[in-house]
Amino acid sequence: MKVLKVRDQAAFKAEKMNKVSLFDTDRFFCDVYCLEPGQKQKVHAHEGSDKIYYVLEGKGRVTVGTEEKEMLADEITLAPSGEEHGVVNHTDRRLVMLVFMAPKPQ
Repeated sequence: MKVLKVRDQAAFKAEKMNKVSLFDTDRFFCDVYCLEPGQKQKVHAHEGSDKIYYVLEGKGRVTVGTEEKEMLADEITLAPSGEEHGVVNHTDRRLVMLVFMAPKPQ
């Protein structure tokens, strides 16, 4: 059985947002997204897959559909299948998010 301390998995890259894979199966993935100040995940969509964003540390602006909201630590949201979604670290501190998606996009 694989057991991880999620916050210990955080790893940042200076050039772009870093995705650290925690679990990856044919049906699902769970990543830690690590964003330095000013980094972002561009707005995009996945038809047929739902995505969960959970903020572990910091805060960021999350877009889902036509809405954009600042999310803080311990807040969670859903980007349903087909809805555009993305994240921007608009602060001067690091942002760490736990991200789940199922079914895994092909």
